[in-house]
Amino acid sequence: MKQKFDIITSTCVPLPLENVDTDQIIPARFLKATTREEKFFGDNLFRDWRYKADGTLNKDFVLNDPTYGGQILVAGKNFGSGSSREHAAWAIAGYGFRVVVSSFFADIHKNNELNNFVLPVVVSEDFLKGLFDSIYKDPKTEVEVNLPEQTITNKATGRSERFEINAYKKHCLMNGLDDIDFLVASKDKIMEYENGMARG
Repeated sequence: MKQKFDIITSTCVPLPLENVDTDQIIPARFLKATTREEKFFGDNLFRDWRYKADGTLNKDFVLNDPTYGGQILVAGKNFGSGSSREHAAWAIAGYGFRVVVSSFFADIHKNNELNNFVLPVVVSEDFLKGLFDSIYKDPKTEVEVNLPEQTITNKATGRSERFEINAYKKHCLMNGLDDIDFLVASKDKIMEYENGMARG
């Protein structure tokens, strides 16, 4: 979903599990889907955790708990490990998450999130623990993610941290551009460069 990204303030969904892999995010059987429909993948995010084997809702899983909600998923260390399937990022975006916070992301999954207009925010282990503590103490706890300033703030405690992001990806997120959009927007500069090269 192409959306310009500036500052997001939202409540959070806590998922304090480490080593959540892409097969858990979106099971392999959904990779054969012939659709890119956001709702399809969003509805199947964490499918095997959200539903029991008989297809009934698993009321113990956090996405099925009305206590928690929001545009920010707060996850444990090493989020998105395993296969490189982009479908995992499609599912996260399709569900409606704009930000995923963790102390460590698998590199390929991190890039897949960025390519699908989801911002992966890497924080310290201590900040992450404090965030989980605040959310469990008060599920209405809000977090502010400021992309221009590259800061994340736990509004319950007032604590902030700065996060890193590739300058190109930051530009694309802030302007709602994917890689093709960026090239099209840069067409005049590319032509100017090519013409200069042709002139020697």
